[in-house]
Amino acid sequence: MKTKTGRILPLTLKSLLSKPATVAYPANRENIVTELRGRLTHDIELCVGCTACMRDCPAGAIEIEKIADKRYKAIYHMDRCIFCAQCVDSCPKDALQCTNDFELAALDRTGMTFEM
Repeated sequence: MKTKTGRILPLTLKSLLSKPATVAYPANRENIVTELRGRLTHDIELCVGCTACMRDCPAGAIEIEKIADKRYKAIYHMDRCIFCAQCVDSCPKDALQCTNDFELAALDRTGMTFEM
């Protein structure tokens, strides 16, 4: 029966001689998937104001406000969003879409609320 040290030593030597599993991000930006759930976009022309996205959002990141007859605006709190895309799935008119924009870090939360 081998000791724990005897089992770890071959794995350690193997990992020392193999390539690293990580990439040099952000210098090397490869293999960014197209189905990424990043920043939301909102097509106001398709929005009917049903508030399904607002009701289904687990983080409360979307607010829909009526601005005129059959005209609505969406307020997106990106600092609350967990990027689950539940709002995109629940929109009956496909007014919400996820983009591939995922580099969204900021030093201040005040600039992370958008009117769409």
